[in-house]
Amino acid sequence: MQSAETVLGVLRERGRRGLPCDELYRQLFNPQLYLLAYGRLYSNKGAMTPGVTGETVDGMSLGKIEHVIDALRRERYRWSPARRVYIPKGRGSSQLRPLGLPPWSDKLVGEVIRLILEAYYEPTFSDSSHGFRPRRGCHTALREVAHTWTGSIWYIEGDISRCFDRLDHSVMLRILGEKIHDNRFLRLVRNMLKAGYMEDWIWNATHSGSPQGGVVSPILSNIYLHKMDEYVEKVLIPEYTRGRVRKPSRAFHRVWAAMGSARKRGDRAKVRELRKQLHNMPSIDTQDPGYRRLKYV
Repeated sequence: MQSAETVLGVLRERGRRGLPCDELYRQLFNPQLYLLAYGRLYSNKGAMTPGVTGETVDGMSLGKIEHVIDALRRERYRWSPARRVYIPKGRGSSQLRPLGLPPWSDKLVGEVIRLILEAYYEPTFSDSSHGFRPRRGCHTALREVAHTWTGSIWYIEGDISRCFDRLDHSVMLRILGEKIHDNRFLRLVRNMLKAGYMEDWIWNATHSGSPQGGVVSPILSNIYLHKMDEYVEKVLIPEYTRGRVRKPSRAFHRVWAAMGSARKRGDRAKVRELRKQLHNMPSIDTQDPGYRRLKYV
């Protein structure tokens, strides 16, 4: 039996080399992955929050892992609907957002799926992407802006409204199917997306989206939105990039020429005055219509 690190390392290398995955489902039979997933989940506050079945991390055992693996091996594992609650959208906000609370077994299997997908897809993601990724976040995104967007004049900030709620299931599965050639694994993900949610003890179908609170939602959104990153970097940036260098500033060179004439005349006061002007003037045309760059983060 391979260790969890070995399995994830192999998947990481396949992702880096752009190789498809044909037998991903059988990786779900490895107990080492569940032990790794348990180690990442058990200390979370939500580990003791019950879902619709009342199951929590309390009572976790190797026997329970074997039971889950046996159900997966026979393709009899059934996802339970998430218990839906509403929490404030932000600190001090009066708006509420839905949060799904899955049972413990679903959290555990979901974390194993997340580990597998993250190992395979992480090497393929864009360097411009900073959300929900290891060792990345708001600060690394801001650092990239501060260090590489020097000279920028216009900034456009975009936000995807209710991103997790509006992921199209058919598009999501089609994107996964481009590289994951394993129908059993894709069926498992599809059943997870279609599991629905319980609100006031009434079952509701999920026709789109990945549930808020689901451990797989962040990696699924990154896989989905990677298509947008590719579009921006391969289509928009080349289309809106123009010119090799900016044209020289005519105003700057007029002052430069005037300073040269004053130096020849021996007018030191005029030279000092013109030099001060130059210090506050760009030597290039910052509004050159023939030069532009598009940055993205």
